[in-house]
Amino acid sequence: MRRESQVVPQRVSRRAASLAVKLSAFAAVAVLSGCSLFSSKKEVNPPAPLVEFKQTLRTQTVWTASVGKAGTFQFSPVFAGGSIFAAAADGAVVRLNAASGQVVWRVNAGTSLTAGVGSDGNTVVVVGEKGVVQAFDGNGKSLWKAQAPSEVLSAPAIGSGLVVVRSIDNRITAFDAESGARRWTVLRPLPTLTLRTAPGIVLDAQTAYVALPGGRLSALALNNGAPRWEVAVGDPRGTTELERIADVSGVPGLGVRDVCAVAFQGRIGCFDVANGNVRWIKDFSSESGLTLDERYVFSADDKGGVTEFTRDTGAALWRNGKLAYRRLSPPIAVGKAVAVGDYQGYIHFLSRDDGSFVARISTDGSPILATPIAAGQAVVFQTQAGTVVALAAE
Repeated sequence: MRRESQVVPQRVSRRAASLAVKLSAFAAVAVLSGCSLFSSKKEVNPPAPLVEFKQTLRTQTVWTASVGKAGTFQFSPVFAGGSIFAAAADGAVVRLNAASGQVVWRVNAGTSLTAGVGSDGNTVVVVGEKGVVQAFDGNGKSLWKAQAPSEVLSAPAIGSGLVVVRSIDNRITAFDAESGARRWTVLRPLPTLTLRTAPGIVLDAQTAYVALPGGRLSALALNNGAPRWEVAVGDPRGTTELERIADVSGVPGLGVRDVCAVAFQGRIGCFDVANGNVRWIKDFSSESGLTLDERYVFSADDKGGVTEFTRDTGAALWRNGKLAYRRLSPPIAVGKAVAVGDYQGYIHFLSRDDGSFVARISTDGSPILATPIAAGQAVVFQTQAGTVVALAAE
């Protein structure tokens, strides 16, 4: 049955929404061009040259596949049901065997895509131009189409019979995973200026944890969209709108008892999933996001430093600053290392003990912006040129 959440914050006027979109596009140009947000000079912070080192870690490219270019958007792969699902800006949606990279099926959504892919292994969801949400079954057969309130840049999240998306007007909408019927919509306030990025959504059995512009992390009840709690990961500070950008970056990391997030010009921290209470929080700024494993949290700051934090207390164990301004992806743990992609398509492997370089692999030379994922013993990266690569390390 179609239900609307009773929790509807103050509406954003069309004029204000239009201004926010225009300003966010300006911020995106600054970020994607590699410039400092606070300067028009392109070489104020030039990317650090690659550091020479002796490779001490054995790595393996398990497989590679080509999906299609991302264009100006970000497409992260997803691991579900023993498969890797990926998408591209030209409408391509693929299912790959997670062990071999072999294409199980490949379909075209029939429209250009701006976000995706989301999957639970049975339902596969992407979002096209003007916010058209499209679902396929596990065999690539089209199931339904639905309309989000506006353009969507973040990958849909799927779970508990729902598909949850956030559109750039800051509305979070839940659709029925079987029929596409809208179940509820929640509107959150939209800051004047935001980064044109793709803050993500993660789900557990009862709650959607939504990363938001303005530095907020919101927990919404899946059954009706009612707020469970909301915390400030980054509080806007400064005198200008640029200085006050504090958007949550990337996809929140979800554990059994905690959820972790990081904001641009904000903080990094972990919070209790039940009530949002702070477990720990520290000043930090990241444009890309974070990942976590059972014991640690990994993030790359906006200056190109990669840091490993303990997940229980937030103690910083090490920081590698030798990839300065190389526009890094979120780092991810793999074997004895932490892997992170950069703007030239290199994947750097850092020691989990001290952050030193232990290996490096090149891909197709295009930027790696999207959050990598774990798939069994391998990690999977997707480049802006459309290469999906699975890597393993000892």
